[in-house]
Amino acid sequence: MSSPRSVAGRKPTAAALETKGWLGANRFLLLRRASQLGFLGLFLIGPISLWLARNGHLEQAWWPVKGNLASSVTLDTLPLTDPYMLLQGLLAGHLPETAALTGALIVLLFYGLIGGRLYCAWFCPINPVTDAAGWLRRTLKIKTSPTPPESLRRWLLLATLLVSLISGGIAWEWVNPISMLHRALIFGAGAAWGVVAAVFLYDLLFAARGWCGHVCPVGAFYGLLGKFALLRVAAPRRRACDDCMDCFKVCPEPQVIRPALKAAGQDHPLILSSDCTTCGRCVDVCSQDVFRLTTRFNRSES
Repeated sequence: MSSPRSVAGRKPTAAALETKGWLGANRFLLLRRASQLGFLGLFLIGPISLWLARNGHLEQAWWPVKGNLASSVTLDTLPLTDPYMLLQGLLAGHLPETAALTGALIVLLFYGLIGGRLYCAWFCPINPVTDAAGWLRRTLKIKTSPTPPESLRRWLLLATLLVSLISGGIAWEWVNPISMLHRALIFGAGAAWGVVAAVFLYDLLFAARGWCGHVCPVGAFYGLLGKFALLRVAAPRRRACDDCMDCFKVCPEPQVIRPALKAAGQDHPLILSSDCTTCGRCVDVCSQDVFRLTTRFNRSES
């Protein structure tokens, strides 16, 4: 029987499907999709129930979450504010209300403790769009151009802050696909769908993992925010690795794996890079159960 690494063209989930079954090989992927859809659904309940109330199907509308993905209030009590947007607003000279500051502090504490780029994998509505582009690209075997440097998103982060400072406006919100997707789902805005489609086509035809991994300044911001976060992915059973490369194929930030898996520049099996999205996909597809979710304090090997 040939080893996994010798099977050309094998899907990255093939070995995991054989050893874990379909559910085991897609556990974290399914949880992420449920989280993303549930998070977005909370914002859509209000507009949908309002439409139903206006058409006589409900007595009154119910808004569990008011606002949008940048600034919201849950159950008229809990404010949540995107700290990246708030920072742009401050640089633009806009003085936020106390609720906005409180909401930003809550978000900062949550992602600072749990993991900054957890937002990218578990809550961002653009993630399913780029994941779909990646799946279609692999299925159709489309060859893409070399991706731009990883530093590009950090330069764009700096650029949006500078433009906000100079222009007096919240620069990234002019073109933010996350906000545009939210508006498109609620209002059906044609131009907004065009921006989302452009992100999909960019990842499909031009740069593999290009948008989230190399362009989006939101990911760069949350990566900096979660630099010292507690939740981490580790490779405690790295001695069992059979070099099938499945984890590298599915990881949205594959450069973070090697130091932990191959002891390249570090002796412990913990992934400490702030670029890791904690998506758990490497845990899903590894047939040898090399990876697991843990804390940054657990550096032991099995």
